[in-house]
Amino acid sequence: MTQKLIDIEKSSRHQKIIGSLGEHFVCNWLSRSGFEVTIVDHTGIDIIAYDPSTGKRLGITVKSRTRNPGKEKESVNLFDNRKRANDRQKLTEACKAFECEPWIAVYVEATEHADLYLTSLSNYDDKYRRKRVVDDWKMSRRWLTAYDDDKEVKHLHIEFEAKDWFRK
Repeated sequence: MTQKLIDIEKSSRHQKIIGSLGEHFVCNWLSRSGFEVTIVDHTGIDIIAYDPSTGKRLGITVKSRTRNPGKEKESVNLFDNRKRANDRQKLTEACKAFECEPWIAVYVEATEHADLYLTSLSNYDDKYRRKRVVDDWKMSRRWLTAYDDDKEVKHLHIEFEAKDWFRK
């Protein structure tokens, strides 16, 4: 029996769980694409991915969010530039230490679907950064269309379908 997923009731550890899921999901898709990948416990980056066919090494920060109904279009904060040692600086410094190119991954799930976006920091800066206090990944229809039209933004869309799952 198929049922619609309507409500998201977040557990006390949901933030940690969704963060780990986003990281593993990025690793899975990069691995399926021929990259050698590992999750790293380092300030600034979550994943290092190596493409043996090109020799390119990516240092990826992953931002994962769950959106309840009505909140799907809310932006995902990437970097808060008010902090003394901001996350953008941590990403670039970690990538310099590991000789990687800085990349951003954004995983956002809603009740019935999820989207994963992956792009280089330089592509984000060139096309999407608005130089504000908080750098963000916009989720309105206009921006989602722009990401889909951009060959430098990798995008996966997943539809959820529940069969005999827990009901409230």
